[in-house]
Amino acid sequence: MALKETYKKEIIPKLMKEFGYKNVNAVPNVKAVTLNIGIGPGLKDAKYTETAEQTLIRITGQKPVKTLARKSISAFKIREGMVVGMKVTMRGKRMWTFLDKLLHVSLPRVRDFRGLSPKAFDGNGNYSIGFKEHTAFPEIRSDEIEMIHGLQVTIGTTAKSNKEAEALLKHLGLPLTK
Repeated sequence: MALKETYKKEIIPKLMKEFGYKNVNAVPNVKAVTLNIGIGPGLKDAKYTETAEQTLIRITGQKPVKTLARKSISAFKIREGMVVGMKVTMRGKRMWTFLDKLLHVSLPRVRDFRGLSPKAFDGNGNYSIGFKEHTAFPEIRSDEIEMIHGLQVTIGTTAKSNKEAEALLKHLGLPLTK
């Protein structure tokens, strides 16, 4: 919870001064963090799906929701209604704890890490980080790994623009490069 306290005591006043907000409620805030795993290679392999589900449960402490294909795509052998991914959305205390762990433990464990690209904003103030390997998270023990897969972390903010979201995430400690 240290990150939330830092946000309330230090980051809100900095952002109010930087962007000229008159009201504390106008300051951008982190509203949700979503973890997503696409199970493209494991469409036929039930073990891959099970591994992806266990990974998300270990990392977040929540049971993931299966995402289903909206329409059939014959080139990829996907039928409407098939499970094509899994996701977990975190809010509140669990989200702040995860963000703290992401910034201070997981990102430094990424191999050849040189910072995150500022180009990963979506135009609405949300930021996405892609992990090639799920082993960067401390809950995953390397001796228990059966399959290595990637995952995506999306940080959803209440910011109106990428500039505001970038300032918020930089103040929180996200290592964005120039």
